[in-house]
Amino acid sequence: MARVKVTMEVGTDGVALITIFNPPVNALAIPIIAGLKEKWTEATMRNDVKAIVLTGNRGRFSGGFDINVFQKVHGTGDISQMPDVSVDLVVNTMEDGKKPAVAAIEGLALGGGLELALGCHARIAAPRAQLGLPELSLGVMPGFGGTQRLPRLIGLSKAVELMMTSKPIMSEEGKKLGLIDAIVPSSELLKVSRQWALDIAERRKPWMRSLHKTDKIGPLSEAREILKVAREQVKQTAKNMPQHLACIDVIEEGIIHGGYNGVLKEAKVFKDLVLSDTSKGLVHIFFSQRATSKVPNVTDIGLKPRTVKKVAVIGGGLMGSGIATALALSNTIVILKEISSEFLQKGMKAIEANVSGLVARKKLPQDKADKALSMVKGALDYSDFKDADMVIEAVIENVLLKQKIFSEIEKVCPPHCILATNTSTIDLNIIGENTISKDRIIGAHFFSPAHIMPLLEIVRTEKTSAQAILDLIAVGKAIKKVPVVVGNCTGFAVNRTFFPYSQGAHILVNLGVDVYRIDTQIASFGLPMGPFQLQDLTGYGVAVAVGKEFRSAFSDRTFKSPLIDLLIKSGRNGKNNGKGYYIYEKGSKPRPDFTVVPIIEESRRIANIMPEGKPISVTDQEIVEMILFPVVNEACRVLDEGIVVRASDLDAASVLGMSFPSYRGGIVFWADTVGAGHIYRSLKKWSELYGNFFKPSRFLEERATKGIPLSAPASTSSDSRSRM
Repeated sequence: MARVKVTMEVGTDGVALITIFNPPVNALAIPIIAGLKEKWTEATMRNDVKAIVLTGNRGRFSGGFDINVFQKVHGTGDISQMPDVSVDLVVNTMEDGKKPAVAAIEGLALGGGLELALGCHARIAAPRAQLGLPELSLGVMPGFGGTQRLPRLIGLSKAVELMMTSKPIMSEEGKKLGLIDAIVPSSELLKVSRQWALDIAERRKPWMRSLHKTDKIGPLSEAREILKVAREQVKQTAKNMPQHLACIDVIEEGIIHGGYNGVLKEAKVFKDLVLSDTSKGLVHIFFSQRATSKVPNVTDIGLKPRTVKKVAVIGGGLMGSGIATALALSNTIVILKEISSEFLQKGMKAIEANVSGLVARKKLPQDKADKALSMVKGALDYSDFKDADMVIEAVIENVLLKQKIFSEIEKVCPPHCILATNTSTIDLNIIGENTISKDRIIGAHFFSPAHIMPLLEIVRTEKTSAQAILDLIAVGKAIKKVPVVVGNCTGFAVNRTFFPYSQGAHILVNLGVDVYRIDTQIASFGLPMGPFQLQDLTGYGVAVAVGKEFRSAFSDRTFKSPLIDLLIKSGRNGKNNGKGYYIYEKGSKPRPDFTVVPIIEESRRIANIMPEGKPISVTDQEIVEMILFPVVNEACRVLDEGIVVRASDLDAASVLGMSFPSYRGGIVFWADTVGAGHIYRSLKKWSELYGNFFKPSRFLEERATKGIPLSAPASTSSDSRSRM
């Protein structure tokens, strides 16, 4: 803790320079907040101090409040661990203090860091400093006065937008908006800030308390209209998340009853939000994502990742072209290999379309797009593989084809080259059966579309070397993915955990529950779409192929629905041909296709699982539970077999790879909030009524009966066996 401190140096000019030291981003840990109060009070009382400049060490002002404190509060339920920063420090000590203060901002001022700067009487920034209030993304809202001061400095409309989206702006935009008073080169930052502080003290510049400003708020009727529109928008974009509406209510309080009343309400609501399930879930996912890159016996044994400059991608289809795009965007040389000129041309065009799409959506400047495209070269043979650092095979899920490719590339690639496969379900030992260098074989399982989806599932066998795993983790980070290292089995961690998702939905349909009601309930729970619309989107061929793999591996707990085959027979293929459970027409949202009803009825007749031939009666909650509890049950088996390093890895992967709602904290975290006991009892009841698909796993039963959380380390379970 020695490096965590606040220092104060008083210059001959009478300016006290207060500096935050807490690397790497000068987070506002509790000792920092106490240090700021102490130094500010000392500066106020000293006769040789005329003014104050606040800054952060090593070119970073502050990344905001220390999120570890949230985690401690969530663990104990003790909100008294949250310090009173807003009124005690920012209002009483800083803003209403007897000596003027200037914030000298470099690098970043985010969250509580920006709120401290807002409490100063002026803000001077270096070029391209990041400014923002991202608190809503952690289930809370600005709690150090940001809901009140930001609208008063930049206007209500823009302030609401910045808070609702959690997106930062650069200091240049901040200057235009009135958030920043001046932008100066880094080398001049402290000199200009000191002079500015003296100019305020000597009344040459205005002594401005932003909490008391009203000129940018506008008439009350106009403000209420802006907030009404904002409320309507967040009801669409952030349903199930209380922090957005709470934030708007607090902003409105300050506009109607004044900034100080707004600050008091903000402090109270902030504490309520910290204890909410939403904040617990989002903070858990925040830490889970960071924990994924710590892999025992890989990242902790002193190895250094090797440089991967050139990657060969075999297969230019949807996945191969997406992977090639992701690599090229990170300045990696890519060789795209196909079996014919026609397929190669299609693959290269797909990469161009991926890059153009990012430019069109303003996510990539044109010069970077041109650079990325220049990194990709097409090939029809293996001659360019001789100096590749890594090969990623991304062809169709065909065992014999994959085995043939691996035998060939092992002969042509250099001895250090990593041999990776993008298979989503096939056991790696089978793919690498005919190779000698099994220590180089690894799974690099991307999720579609590969250049956009953030998860990279790294699959290791018992023979994969720690070096190969470490190298692929480094590649994953370089291409802006979150790498999660998992063990080898059919479906690996993510697809295996979620295979019961669509199967549970099909059981419900064949038990007589309406397809569209199921989709509506799952979307209301927080997934982007229901299981049937998702099946339309991915195509029925994928559903058939994947279903076959899982039925073969887990025959004791799978369900084969007649429905998919009947849909294919009727000429439907979901979004691919515009006809599935929904009708797809260009320019309009998918809408239910009720001509599918007779096909569903035929499926029910063939499946013949309705009790006494009558549709079952279920509540909306039961629909969600009958689909997601079997997923939790399979997650329990994945944990028990040691397929993941820790339960939080499965949480991060479920959010990043399967779009499980982040505010629910991931599949295992959510299951623990529901309770293992309830999940176990429900599954037991359904297994007696509807069969083995719902049968609770041994791990779930043990955890439920002993009252142990599902997320507790697997060693707590007596018979756990680790594959990691």
